[in-house]
Amino acid sequence: MSVGKKTTPEIFDPESTPEKTAEYYDNWSGHYEEEIMTQLKCTGPRVCAAAVAKALGGSDRGKVRILDVAAGTGSCGEELVRLGFTDLDGVDGSPDMLKLAERKQIYNRLICDFVGPNPLDIENDTYDAIACCSAFAPGHLKEECLPELIRVVKPGGYIVITFREEYLHTVENYRDKLEPLMARLQQEGLWERVTREVFPKFYEDKDGITFVYKVM
Repeated sequence: MSVGKKTTPEIFDPESTPEKTAEYYDNWSGHYEEEIMTQLKCTGPRVCAAAVAKALGGSDRGKVRILDVAAGTGSCGEELVRLGFTDLDGVDGSPDMLKLAERKQIYNRLICDFVGPNPLDIENDTYDAIACCSAFAPGHLKEECLPELIRVVKPGGYIVITFREEYLHTVENYRDKLEPLMARLQQEGLWERVTREVFPKFYEDKDGITFVYKVM
C-alpha cells in the first residue's frame, strides 16, 4: 500500500476507469481521513448518516440492515454506529481503503467491488437502507448504478445519497443526466423522492446535497 502518496487531481479525472480510480484511492488511503475529515472537516458522512436515521424514523436501529456504498475507510459507517446502527455492510472498489475500514470492526461484511450497472454479490431486497456518501464525483459512480442500488433495498426501504452539490452542474456524467434518471425511475414506480436538501459546508465553502428516496 503506497501510503506515502497523497491525493492527486487524477483521482477526480472524469475519464478515469473504475480500476484506475480504485488504484488512486489505494495510494491515498493512508492520508484520506487526515485530509478529508480532519483538514477539510468534511460534514458529508455526518449529514448522510443523520438523513438515514431520520428516514428510518422509529425503527429498531440495532436490527435494520444498512449498506454503506463507497464505504471507503468507514467514515460514514462510524457516524451510523454513533447513531445506534449496528448491522452494517460496506462496498467499495479500493482494497486498501477497505482494509482500513475493516480495522474499525463496525461492518459485518465488506465487499470489494465496483458499484455500477452490473449486479453486486448481494441478493434482491436485502437492506433496509443505503447510505451513499461522496460517491458521486468526477470519475466515480455514474447514474447507471441507481437501478442496482434500488435492487438490493427492500420495498419501503430508503436510499440516501450525499455529495457536493456543484457536481450536479459541473460533471458531464451528472449534468442533465442524474436528476432526470432519478425522476424517470420514480415515474417507473421504482422509488419515490422523500427529500432533496442542499446544505452548507460539505467541506470548506462547498455546499452539499442530500437526496432521500423511498424504494417502492
